[in-house]
Amino acid sequence: MSSSLSLSFCEHFKPLIDPRIDRTKFHPLPNVVFIAVCALLCGANDFVGMEKFGKNKRAWLGKFLDMSNGVPSHDTFGRVIQALDPHQFVQCFAGWVQAFADSKAGRLVNIDGKTIRASLDRATELKPLHVVSAWACEARLVLGQIAVDEKSNEITAIPKLLEVLELSGAIVTIDAMGCQKEIARKIRERGADYVLAVKGNQEHLHEDIVHHFAKLDEAAAHDGRATRRSVFTTDDANHGRQEHRRCEAVAVPKELREQDQWRDLTSICRVTRTYTERGEEKSEVRYFISSLAANATSLSQAVRGHWGIENGLHWCLDMAFAEDRSRARTDHAQENMALLRRWALSLLRQDKTMSASLEKKRLMAGWNESNLEKLLGLF
Repeated sequence: MSSSLSLSFCEHFKPLIDPRIDRTKFHPLPNVVFIAVCALLCGANDFVGMEKFGKNKRAWLGKFLDMSNGVPSHDTFGRVIQALDPHQFVQCFAGWVQAFADSKAGRLVNIDGKTIRASLDRATELKPLHVVSAWACEARLVLGQIAVDEKSNEITAIPKLLEVLELSGAIVTIDAMGCQKEIARKIRERGADYVLAVKGNQEHLHEDIVHHFAKLDEAAAHDGRATRRSVFTTDDANHGRQEHRRCEAVAVPKELREQDQWRDLTSICRVTRTYTERGEEKSEVRYFISSLAANATSLSQAVRGHWGIENGLHWCLDMAFAEDRSRARTDHAQENMALLRRWALSLLRQDKTMSASLEKKRLMAGWNESNLEKLLGLF
């Protein structure tokens, strides 16, 4: 590879071991990965698309790669990507994130899982792949991922994901599946605070929090004065829907059972959302625990920010990259393709030179090589 760009790209892949035996290394590993990333940036969503991209962009690729052996076939892309060690691949990605992201990129980190439905194979009884991702909300950047074969395995997967993330000073939000004592402890060990949703899977915890807020409501109704709690409210009107949110936060009450088993548990929180949709009034109430102080404003921002992973990552992966329709199933193919898609999405999200949707940015990168080079310059 001959340019500063290609050298920078290679730097991130130093830890990645080529799984092929020497006599089959017709195309260097950096070539395969580089072309795959470029193809995804330009609209290709599968191995065949990667081969087509390579053949149509061979002259341009020659600026960065030694193309004397031509373009890898779709079978080569498939064989190499499915054989790569996914743990090493994630480490490469994490290295890029740490080199690229600024100190504030991970301030609010959302962790959540997504099932790739088309990876299900009933004939071989292969369960659909479930990928747990960490999303830096403000920076709109994927920080890392870990794959499991069932949603229930998020409980054991999340601590492993936390191990590879740089979380000092961050606030980590996780839904009720991740509300576990071990996960809270791990987050604090990594130098971050947590805001965890509480539901029935933590029966006593949920029961005690609901009961405490009910007592506060009763006391306030009885003497007509507001009880001691931090309150923050917002009103929004979007897409024809009126929405009112009320976040209430208090310090952990003494009657909360097993509170000492939750590392640095400091506050509990209730978020009530009422909204009118198509003339019908609806409401929902959710509860949270946190290592943060009982400040309703900051807790409300963290709770609301958690939906950023659904809108900014999961929805985009399905709509722009057709992830839910991906049928790559052999060995580590689906897991590594999931990471490549998240890498491409992160590059597209960081770009400030093209004012367009993700779909249009991918088209513009494919149409104009200078646009693609600007995206790759983020390496």
